[in-house]
Amino acid sequence: MKDSEKPDKCPFCGGFIEKGHTTFTVDLQFGVVVVRDVPAFVCSQCGADWIDDSISDKLESIVDDARQKHHLVEVTTLSD
Repeated sequence: MKDSEKPDKCPFCGGFIEKGHTTFTVDLQFGVVVVRDVPAFVCSQCGADWIDDSISDKLESIVDDARQKHHLVEVTTLSD
């Protein structure tokens, strides 16, 4: 989601959407990837979150790297 595409209100509960952070997790069947402190748009009421397209690309790279390492658990933060 691009900043210009961000809705003003949450489509789920009607709460306000603000810039914040979230935790992104992926189950790879053989292990789990957890990325903390991911910049996102977050609903102040229900906590639903949306990740920007450029951040999503970075997360995809992290998941691909973890898949190659074949770790049982990989926990990281998103570095700019």
